Amino acid sequence: MANHDAPTTATEPSEKREFQHPSAGHAKKKRPSIYTIEPIKAFYIFLAANMLAALFAPIQDCDETFNYWEPTHYLSHGYGLQTWEYSPDFAIRSWLYVGLHAVIGNFRRLLPRPDKVAEFYCVRYGLAMICALCQTWLYRSVTLTLNGRVGLFYLMATVMSPGNFHASAAYLPSSFAMYACMLGAAAFMNWRGGLKTTIGIFWFAIGGVLGWPFAAALCAPFLVEEGILALLSDKEALIEAILRVGRGVMAGLIVIFFDFLINLFFYKKMAIVSWNIVKYNIFSSTGGPDLYGTEPWTFYFKNLALNHNLWFVLAMAALPLFLLQKVTNRSAQTMQTGMRTVVFLAPFYMWLAIFTAQPHKEERFMYPAYPFLAINAAMSLHIVLSWLGNPDPKTLIGKIPARVKLFGVMLVLFLSLDISVARIYGLYEGYGAPLSIYKPLWGAEGNNTAAVGGDGDSVCFGKEWYRFPSSYFLPRDMRAKFIRSEFRGLLPGEFSEARTGFGFWSGTWLPTSGLNDRNEEDVTKYVELRTCAFLVDTQYPERKNAITPREPDYIAQKHNWEVVKCERFLDAENTHLLARILWIPDLDIVPAKFRRHWGRHCLLKKVQKSDQGMWIDPGEMMMG
Repeated sequence: MANHDAPTTATEPSEKREFQHPSAGHAKKKRPSIYTIEPIKAFYIFLAANMLAALFAPIQDCDETFNYWEPTHYLSHGYGLQTWEYSPDFAIRSWLYVGLHAVIGNFRRLLPRPDKVAEFYCVRYGLAMICALCQTWLYRSVTLTLNGRVGLFYLMATVMSPGNFHASAAYLPSSFAMYACMLGAAAFMNWRGGLKTTIGIFWFAIGGVLGWPFAAALCAPFLVEEGILALLSDKEALIEAILRVGRGVMAGLIVIFFDFLINLFFYKKMAIVSWNIVKYNIFSSTGGPDLYGTEPWTFYFKNLALNHNLWFVLAMAALPLFLLQKVTNRSAQTMQTGMRTVVFLAPFYMWLAIFTAQPHKEERFMYPAYPFLAINAAMSLHIVLSWLGNPDPKTLIGKIPARVKLFGVMLVLFLSLDISVARIYGLYEGYGAPLSIYKPLWGAEGNNTAAVGGDGDSVCFGKEWYRFPSSYFLPRDMRAKFIRSEFRGLLPGEFSEARTGFGFWSGTWLPTSGLNDRNEEDVTKYVELRTCAFLVDTQYPERKNAITPREPDYIAQKHNWEVVKCERFLDAENTHLLARILWIPDLDIVPAKFRRHWGRHCLLKKVQKSDQGMWIDPGEMMMG
């Protein structure tokens, strides 16, 4: 438990000295730590965790399907569903961001046995690898800047958290922004070879322009540090700081300009997409994102505790622990190293405070701050272990045998790991059905190699519209369609497949109808149930009162629909809170009220009848 590896810049005593502006000559080389893992080995660990997410993580947010997978499918295959954000009237999504993912998916066509599902997973694998590279680069900076033990704890906090399982391979701008923020933070943190302000600003600009504009705010603490360092130094250092920041800003403007050109090609109009996103979210006169629901201030605290458990508690405790260390050991920090510690800790607190104050909250909004949560937690755990490692027998902690302290720490870490695994497996088991029920459409389902359905068939969605994983799971030009349900908001339309004007992908710039930024229902988005060759529905045996004329139990209508494939699906409404958030085995020793309750998520095929004129929807009869 003893502190074998004290950092020289953040959390442990360092030699007193006068203030010096950092430069290539000031970074000290430290001997390798017993805790340090080679970057290549760290990369393999990160990659393994991220690949598991790419393979098994359910799509958690319908925005991922309709705002990113569907436009990517349109670029690659010529058709797909279109949300209002991609209407040229609003233009708040970047086609450069989507296009980069389409390139990765199309690469899969060059390999053996290509199909659209393989393209889907190829994109996920690509995201998992990019994320692992970014995580490794930040791990390297943390290890060099702080020490090997903090770097090891950062690695553990990242790979052990369900939050990383959600975010690492998600096709979302907030995940992309997380990647870029890791590279930007790594550049700002590592002073070896001199300050890398220009590179840091560039990566944060990449995350803000191509990903999510608000994520660029996470560089604010690093820029404040840059300014303070410059003001406390001589005139030459101040001029150099201005030049570094100026070059970074110019690099960011170049990224904006390049994104502008790509979107000009697709939208056929001038649009700065990142500004349109900010304008909609902050200055909208129609209600902005609050139209899609608001949450209490406690939302992110509960969510982060659920998805990071012990590491979230440590992350929240990082600043108090550091201040306590400063008070109890005044010689532990110079002004410069103390300021660096605060700078490293600040981004997570800043992000949490800003988004807690916003009424509209979603889990994915926290993704860019996940690396900073891991850094805070790692530094916090390092301080705690340094305190526990105190061998002074005059203190209470010094009287506890080292083996007992080690056992206690390992017990807590293993408990955190167990909770994380139970959370991850619980999500996969409970909500993985939408990624597997479409296999019969492709054939090779068990011993049956014949695919069901024909070219251009409609696969319809009612109350389960938001569980559709994307057109990548529908073969042979099958199209996703919507039927009426109790939902009264705006559903996606379809990209125009007209071929007109100069260039490709005319659906990106042709005028749209029925799309609005007020979440107002457009009835032209629906089709008649009788036109559907297939239907996706979920049956919950314990929710008898949930059946309505608009949302009947289609699975029970055996005279109209036959089951093609079903997978069990968690009945969250009738499952105890503990079993909803964690996997609990279905064993006799587990009390009945804590067991998981199940429905089934099914792909249905319309029953072919001799007299098609007699096919009647019972829901329509009830309403009649």
